[in-house]
Amino acid sequence: MDKEKSIVDTNSTPEENTPPSTTQTKVVPRKEFWMFGIAACGQGMIYAVMSSHVSDFYINVLKTPLLFVLLLMLLARVWDAINDPLMGMIIDRVNPKKGKMLPYIIRAAFPAGVLTVLMFSDFGLDPVPTMVIVALIYVVWGMVYTIGDVPFWSIPNVITPHPGERASVISFGRTLNGIGTAVPIALFALLGIILPKLYPGQDISRQKYFTIAIVSSAIGVSLYILSYFSVKERVRAPERRTRMPGEPSTLMRIIKCKPLMIVITMGVLAGGRYLMQAAATHVARYAFYIGPDIATLADDAARTAAVEGSISSVSTIFNICSATGMFGAMLFMPYLYKRFNYKQIIIVTSIAGFFAGLLTLGIGLLNIILGWSWATFLCIPFIIIQCIPLGALNVTSYAMIGDSLDYMEWKTGFRDTALGSACQGFVNKLGNAVATSFIVVVYIIIHIDPAQIYSKSAVVFATDLELSQRIAMFSLVSIIPGISTLLCIIPVLLYDIVGKKKDQITAELAARRAALKT
Repeated sequence: MDKEKSIVDTNSTPEENTPPSTTQTKVVPRKEFWMFGIAACGQGMIYAVMSSHVSDFYINVLKTPLLFVLLLMLLARVWDAINDPLMGMIIDRVNPKKGKMLPYIIRAAFPAGVLTVLMFSDFGLDPVPTMVIVALIYVVWGMVYTIGDVPFWSIPNVITPHPGERASVISFGRTLNGIGTAVPIALFALLGIILPKLYPGQDISRQKYFTIAIVSSAIGVSLYILSYFSVKERVRAPERRTRMPGEPSTLMRIIKCKPLMIVITMGVLAGGRYLMQAAATHVARYAFYIGPDIATLADDAARTAAVEGSISSVSTIFNICSATGMFGAMLFMPYLYKRFNYKQIIIVTSIAGFFAGLLTLGIGLLNIILGWSWATFLCIPFIIIQCIPLGALNVTSYAMIGDSLDYMEWKTGFRDTALGSACQGFVNKLGNAVATSFIVVVYIIIHIDPAQIYSKSAVVFATDLELSQRIAMFSLVSIIPGISTLLCIIPVLLYDIVGKKKDQITAELAARRAALKT
């Protein structure tokens, strides 16, 4: 019985169409390579506005009830995560004329940008209508974003048939995507300095978030759509046929692909790493204070400026450290891949991140308990090390997905590219959902309700809270992410698509693809 196999696009040039070998390992032109990375940068801007700031906007700016935010973050994001495999199945079954991936990107980019701006808009309504609109925009944003996200990160699996080149495309794309996520963070710090001078004594949070959303969406969408015009799909699957009796379904092929299940489990267990960015602003509000002596602040205008300055300073410290560790790791991944396998990289970086998290917690307590502000700055090198696993996991997990799809094709003759790649999107969004929901759970457990706090006082310093509350908040960016990355090592120990086995799979797939052309 003939099985459905992936092929190299017959419309490509002979050079692009050459199967993998020891002499031919690159088919992606440098310009196309860069354009994919630039598009990934734009996508990162759009996503980071939501992932890094939406929980703080809903809780501390709109002051929606904590239980509402918890349910929204958890249920809507879980539904959003489920959408990824569904979108992957649609992509694998449909064959648009201009490629399986690219048409979805151009259709999703502009609506995603508009919805991002609406997500950070305060419509000035009563609480119930506000919650209805917030929920509607949040859910629709997730679905629209998925329509573009799944095919976009499936592109590395169809842009080249070569595992080494695919890893380079993924590494470069994820690195520039990470740089894109830094844009909203940089704007947050910059506006934290500028807006208090333009609006002295006023709460500038609304203007800050709305401006970040507009700028990031406009630039992000402009860069994101470049992929549609500049990227070529080279590895294509033939037209799908009716599944024969006894053959596994698409879903069962995914479930029975052991390496893919290992990567998915790894990603779920490492979901706490998202707290490093998602919780940074919350920690800046309620764990640390860096600024002038509170006793010397005579009026609310001075106190407001001091609080906003502290929030901007602390969040900037955490975000710069996070970006340094993450981007640094991403930049070095191509070099590390030449000397170490994916399994070794994940294990070593995750262990280092865990111990760095312990040290971050211990040093940070000197600020919280003893009031030593300078201790915050001593945390910097350890936060950077703690964030190295973020970069390693963000890049390497996608590369491991590609190798897992090779394994699936090698074992079954089928290659469900989009659905397999969508599993990574599922893991990312599920992990982000759990991390963001956990932030709200911590608010509830330690009895911090911004709506009540700000009804009693116009200005709230972190030092006004109890020590237990501040320590709990700080744990969100110290020990908890470290424990999460340490746990992800457990399934990785079983991953075996490395060394000679990986070389065997690559060589045999190359021979099969070459045979299909003759």
